[in-house]
Amino acid sequence: MQAHSPENMSSPPYLNGLNPPQREAVETLDGPVLVLAGAGTGKTRALTARLAHILTTGRAYPNQILAVTFTNKAAGEMRERVSALLGGTPVEGWWLGTFHALAARMLRRHAELVGLTSAFTIIDDDDQVRLLKQLMELENIDTKKWAPRAMMGMISRWKDRARLPSDLPPGEGGDAAGGKLVQLYGQYQTRLRAVNACDFGDLLLHMVTILRDPKHADVLADWQRRFRYIMVDEYQDTNIAQYMWLRLLAQRDGAAANICCVGDDDQSIYGWRGAEVGNILRFEQDFPGAKIIRLEQNYRSTGHILAAASGVIAHNEDRLGKTLWSDADDGEKVAVRGLWDGGAEARFVGEEIEALQTKGWRLNQIAVLVRAGFQTREFEERFIHLGVPYRVVGGQRFYERAEIRDALAYLRVIAQPRDDLALERIINVPKRGLGDTTMQTVIAFARARNLSLYDAIATLVDTDEVKPKPRETLRRLIADFARWRSLLDNMRHTELTGLVLDESGYMAMWQADKSPEAPGRLENLKELVTGMAEFESLPDFLEHVSLVMENQGRNNDDQITIMTLHGAKGLEFDAVFLPGWEDGLFPSQRSMDENGLKGLEEERRLAYVGITRARKRAYISYVSNRRMYGSWVNALPSRFVDELPEDHIDVAAESGVYGSGRSSHWDSSGFGGSSRVTTMAQTPVVPAQTLATRQSLSDHPYVRGDRVQHDTFGAGTVVNVDGAKLDIAFDKGGHKRVMDSFVTPLD
Repeated sequence: MQAHSPENMSSPPYLNGLNPPQREAVETLDGPVLVLAGAGTGKTRALTARLAHILTTGRAYPNQILAVTFTNKAAGEMRERVSALLGGTPVEGWWLGTFHALAARMLRRHAELVGLTSAFTIIDDDDQVRLLKQLMELENIDTKKWAPRAMMGMISRWKDRARLPSDLPPGEGGDAAGGKLVQLYGQYQTRLRAVNACDFGDLLLHMVTILRDPKHADVLADWQRRFRYIMVDEYQDTNIAQYMWLRLLAQRDGAAANICCVGDDDQSIYGWRGAEVGNILRFEQDFPGAKIIRLEQNYRSTGHILAAASGVIAHNEDRLGKTLWSDADDGEKVAVRGLWDGGAEARFVGEEIEALQTKGWRLNQIAVLVRAGFQTREFEERFIHLGVPYRVVGGQRFYERAEIRDALAYLRVIAQPRDDLALERIINVPKRGLGDTTMQTVIAFARARNLSLYDAIATLVDTDEVKPKPRETLRRLIADFARWRSLLDNMRHTELTGLVLDESGYMAMWQADKSPEAPGRLENLKELVTGMAEFESLPDFLEHVSLVMENQGRNNDDQITIMTLHGAKGLEFDAVFLPGWEDGLFPSQRSMDENGLKGLEEERRLAYVGITRARKRAYISYVSNRRMYGSWVNALPSRFVDELPEDHIDVAAESGVYGSGRSSHWDSSGFGGSSRVTTMAQTPVVPAQTLATRQSLSDHPYVRGDRVQHDTFGAGTVVNVDGAKLDIAFDKGGHKRVMDSFVTPLD
């Protein structure tokens, strides 16, 4: 491609239609630049126009530009867009791609500096785990207690922070892998070098190691000279290794680095996988004299939606600050609805979606965005009941998830012992030491005598055709199923399911699993038990599941989207439903417990992301009672509900549900005096034990030091009063925040 001199250019077409901040981001080419691009502000257009501007003004050739994206798809789209802006001219030879792809390309040139050859292979996740498991077995480390995949996750997190085995003290891994994880990390790296391989984490780790080594200063200087311009998209999602790699390439002695990072600190929601919001927050410190350009004009959402999102995110302290605005109409206010329980919430969402349908809204422009995967079940059930097609994006439908299928397989064998497919699925889950030889013997015996697998096992446990140890395992398993089946008539099917999952060792298997997915799987299993309570018996429930699975096989292009808030980043819909806005669920109690204020602020950024996915309508809902893990939990509206600006939301609540979550709005009837707070007509079914303890929300009869009784948490002492919200130190349940209507005074 030929570079063009500035004097040959006059009003290039790619600048047409850009707003002033976008144009400033395109034309500010000298020195460090941080483009704070809010949701829906056209940052991709500005980024591609900037690349085209650098090329057409002759500032650099393609191979002198380093352009980093987070996905291969984004890299491909950027390449196509820039080519289109240049009149269809293909752009060849430039360094455009993901962090890993670009680092791999560099490492091929310098592999010998870290003990590899340029022909090194990049191993996948399964190979990583397999290699680490071999090393653990050589060290006599129990791989059942310390799952190799979980241990590999810890090593990968060290790599994401650019930490070599030599950087870590021996005790850094705590008791992981019997206290030997750092040692295993070193052995793992040695083994990779021996087979001329590296994993994805090594691609950046090795390059950072090379570039910051004074012995290889010439390598760093060469790359710094090569790249005249560096551009990075989604900078708020970078981890430490990515950040260090960029800084090393961009910070030249005696010369201002032409680095442009585009991102949004308010959309940094991936801390759980290594992203460091601090990278974008300290940009001005890393690059003195940096210019900050804010893209705040939103082209996606209505005014009320933007104001609601801005009102929530303004409560975060660690942010650079910006406020989204739009030329569009204010539109409908954000609907905030207080419902009695999860079932009422699902009914509300279903009814609203049907109402939108009658107005001509397409289902594929409607999304339900949940904080936790287990929330999807009630919405899936409701949509199936209504005959409304839906799809679960970024995950499986509830009854298709592996842990749910496993649990259902146990229940199917209890209900129908001759269900061979179900028994085959879980006969060795969790691991029971039944090898392939044993299973082949059992299956061959069953087929030869035309028996079910269950009946074949029942026969073989009394013969010598199976070796003694697996024979005894099979005998215990058959006895367990017989005992569980005998309890069907005398025990609630929900209680029986809990018993089966415990006694089979299935729950313990996931409790011992250290992988990031394990907590979610446990939540899903508990939600399964919760959902079963709606059915009279185990056969009724299993028949329902069969019908659900049959319905799920039907395809329809016009479907509601159900997905997690994390998965929704970068997407947009005409209407968005945001259920489950209750403290403990959203913001997540686990996130706050593990990360404190930092975790709370990331949860608030997640709320901001959720609201800004909506173009025309946004609905937020919370419930007063949520059945979780088989028990009713009294829920408080999320603190994020309190933070929504009053002028931009419309609040309504079912009878008996707290109006807006703001104690200042409650009147003698239990609801806000504000005219915008209305009472929904539906009267929910109230558990008797909850009704017995309910009082008027306006009485506020408690002060610090009062002794109170709660149906779920027992006796406790009031330690703080915030309107109708009480902070209570329960004698056995720890510190909780509850509504005063759910406690009674103790004499």
